[in-house]
Amino acid sequence: MHTSEQNKKDSYQQSIQELVSAYEADTRLGLSETEALARLERYGRNELPAGKVIPRWQKFLAQFQNVLVILLLIATAISAGLWLYERESALPYEAIAIFAVVLLNALMGYIQESRAEEAVAALRRMSAARAKVVRDGVQRSVIAAELVPGDIILVEEGDTIPADARLIQTTALQTSEAALTGESLPVSKDTGLITEPSELGDRHNMIFSGTTVTFGRAYALVVAIGAQTQMGRIAGMLAMVPPETTLLQKELAHIGKLLGIIVMAIAIIMITTIILIGKVSSLAVLMDVLILGVALAVAAIPEGLPAVVTAVLALGVQRMACRNAIVRHLPAVETLGSATIIASDKTGTLTKNEMTVRVVITASGRIEMTGTGYSPKGEVRSCSPGNNDYPDNFPQADPGVMEEDKASGRIEGALRHELEWALAIADRASNAVLQHNADGWRVEGDPTEGALIVAARKAGLEADALDARFERVGELPFTSERKLMTTLHANKKKRECLLVFTKGAPDALLTRCSLELVGEETRALTPERRSEILKLNEELAAEALRSLGVAFRSLPADAFEADRADESIEYNLVFVGLIGMLDPPREEAKNAVSRAKAAGIRPIMITGDHPVTATVIAAQLGIAEDRRVVTGAKLEQLSDEELDRTVKEVSVYARVNPEHKLRIVKALQRGGEVTAMTGDGVNDAPALKTSDIGVAMGITGTDVSREAADMVLTDDNFASIVAAVEEGRTIFSNIRKFLRYLLSSNIGEVLVMFFGVLLANIIGLQTEDGLIVLPLLATQLLWINFVTDGAPALALGVDPPGAHVMRRPPRAKGERVITPEMWFGIAFVGVITAIGTLLVIDACLPQGLIEGAGSIPYAQTMAFNTLVLFSLFNVLNARSDKQSAFVGLFSNKWLWSAIPLSLLLQVAVIYVPFLQHAFSTVSLSLRDWLLCAGVASSVLWLRELSKLIYRAASQASRSPVAQQP
Repeated sequence: MHTSEQNKKDSYQQSIQELVSAYEADTRLGLSETEALARLERYGRNELPAGKVIPRWQKFLAQFQNVLVILLLIATAISAGLWLYERESALPYEAIAIFAVVLLNALMGYIQESRAEEAVAALRRMSAARAKVVRDGVQRSVIAAELVPGDIILVEEGDTIPADARLIQTTALQTSEAALTGESLPVSKDTGLITEPSELGDRHNMIFSGTTVTFGRAYALVVAIGAQTQMGRIAGMLAMVPPETTLLQKELAHIGKLLGIIVMAIAIIMITTIILIGKVSSLAVLMDVLILGVALAVAAIPEGLPAVVTAVLALGVQRMACRNAIVRHLPAVETLGSATIIASDKTGTLTKNEMTVRVVITASGRIEMTGTGYSPKGEVRSCSPGNNDYPDNFPQADPGVMEEDKASGRIEGALRHELEWALAIADRASNAVLQHNADGWRVEGDPTEGALIVAARKAGLEADALDARFERVGELPFTSERKLMTTLHANKKKRECLLVFTKGAPDALLTRCSLELVGEETRALTPERRSEILKLNEELAAEALRSLGVAFRSLPADAFEADRADESIEYNLVFVGLIGMLDPPREEAKNAVSRAKAAGIRPIMITGDHPVTATVIAAQLGIAEDRRVVTGAKLEQLSDEELDRTVKEVSVYARVNPEHKLRIVKALQRGGEVTAMTGDGVNDAPALKTSDIGVAMGITGTDVSREAADMVLTDDNFASIVAAVEEGRTIFSNIRKFLRYLLSSNIGEVLVMFFGVLLANIIGLQTEDGLIVLPLLATQLLWINFVTDGAPALALGVDPPGAHVMRRPPRAKGERVITPEMWFGIAFVGVITAIGTLLVIDACLPQGLIEGAGSIPYAQTMAFNTLVLFSLFNVLNARSDKQSAFVGLFSNKWLWSAIPLSLLLQVAVIYVPFLQHAFSTVSLSLRDWLLCAGVASSVLWLRELSKLIYRAASQASRSPVAQQP
């Protein structure tokens, strides 16, 4: 195979035959999977080169770039230097302990960031762009990065072009190349040969990677991938995308800075007080005091909070991906908790998107079809009396058909002729492909078109026979403005004429029809007959059937060039019939609607379907029992003020265009609603971008809609949106949980140190010669920070959702991460922690309010142990500000793994001789442990009492308690 670089002429200057030969391609069958894999191995993936990868050792060293950590490392070096000078112990235990804790904290931070990066990378792989390609004669969807030179790709309206390719077949193709050439208007494309050298913008027979299809469709031969594409050459190397900073992370950073200022002020006051009152007499004591001040700041400031938040967000988003919702922008996770409206399309989202033709109505009668899904098996029967015979090539009735079905009339004569024409038109005016594999029957392409193909097969119209009779020579793709799709075919029976096959919305189609097919003849379509057809269409809608009209006309073969046809050929058509299809509601959608309502979220249906169909489905799902509906035509007549009032009351919108979605979104937002809006088409992009949470369809959605969206549904299911809201609320709730835990525990430590120094002479921490003894040593503070702020905090970050998560109203838009109620709980726990720990110190020392008989190391060890146990009891409190800690006590298996781990580490630091030296601890008795545990448990019981009082007060005032953790 020769690449374009090996040829003297560029791809756009070569004929299709030359390129097909050079790339050893096959325009009909495409490459084989074996050959595609071999080329993928040879030429690499269709990706731009990534930016320089940061080595792991550099990422690890980055953990030590925090100012406070650097100060600790300096303190470690000074402590080790003093040990070398004084040699008062066998080893520099303090220096070793400080360095070990700093190292462990760095390791924990590195692991958290690595897990977050892995989670984000996994999400990128899940949301990788896809391309439609022909392999082994079958059209299929593959990851765009796996395209190779020589592949035959299909691009359609809304697609992002995955590689540079030479066009080999086009249908009214236009592309937007603004990202590559700066040309603001769409560029028309065709397959014509260009002989002279041309600029990029003039290469009309080429399509380029990264540009988008705005109209039409085409098949093309891939000639360049990855860095060899025009976009790749211009871009050079893909710069590393900076990490996205969410509003949540910015607010947490602000909280961290605020706490840092407060704690640093306290540390300075403490250090100054100790130096002035504590009679610091040596350099070693002075260094101990300074190290203590730094250690206090490190222990109290949650400097690792952004990393923990990133890890929790990334892991939570990965869980959402497992529930078929891929979040493309992290801020969407925060917004999900505030969503008050889910504005959803109907087809495929609230329904199964497995259309099945149930009814065909023509001039001579009504035909019904049985069967479900995409299997081309089912009975075709007439509901018109007097038709007694099936055509020979129609399928036999299924064995399970009911007796009354067997008695129905059979199809012959005029009705048979009309049915064949209706389904032939529907089959040919389609781009879907019906395929059969080990998993059963499936449709590649639009589900509606797939249903039409299945119906044709049920009626005995086989693809090969239709291909032989009607060769497609042109196409006018569907647009939301015309609501029609038209194909042109060479009529093999009458070679002097072309056949125009059109399908689309019946009301739009009828305006372009002047005749009707009756048997083998055509008759004038009278106003009375038009009214009758529209009434039949209404009756189909009342049966919750989606209807399409089909029509045709004949044109002279030499009238125009088929590949340059315009919509003028869609007039003077012969109307053939109506086709009614059923897309049943998803079984899980009704439950999802109910859950959304219970969560204070109002579901809204916005569809292009018939108003009656929309109201029937909406009523079945519980979206709108009142069956009120506003059509697109009515919506256009409403002023903004009238629309603002309407969206507050109406939950069903039918026959709307994508442009109407934008008006609805803006009206909802003016009313203070936080809206999640679904979309799948190119024209949906503005609404998706404007809405608070844009949700694109992963199966039926276009690349343009996915790029504009914040979230992509891999299964196009409404239930997945509700599941994403639940996960989003859970993630935000869990962030609040570990914030509540970290801040309350850290404030408790600060208060112990601060008041321990200020009240030293009252609780026995001041010696007879006036020297102040610290409640805790620097190494002990750092250990508490490592043991309690590590595993337990992360375990809270993955706390499972409680039953209450979807029973409370949405979080108010703009509500702060830490509410006044949370601050009260944090301060309450911090004060209890400080009082309890200081009382334990007092009870252990011979002087003070409570008489004791222990030594200073013993009292410090008791305080050290009590603080750790306070934190471990507090982690149970932190799961909710209002709900009892005993509700769902054992639901978080990670938490009940983290607590024993922290206890085991604490036991080790108290009893292992080497760690005793390093952290200046002494062994404690069982009685001591019981005392520490009894005092520390007070934080649980007192917090439970405060929650009980709150719930009682709320109930007394008859205000509902929002069980929000």
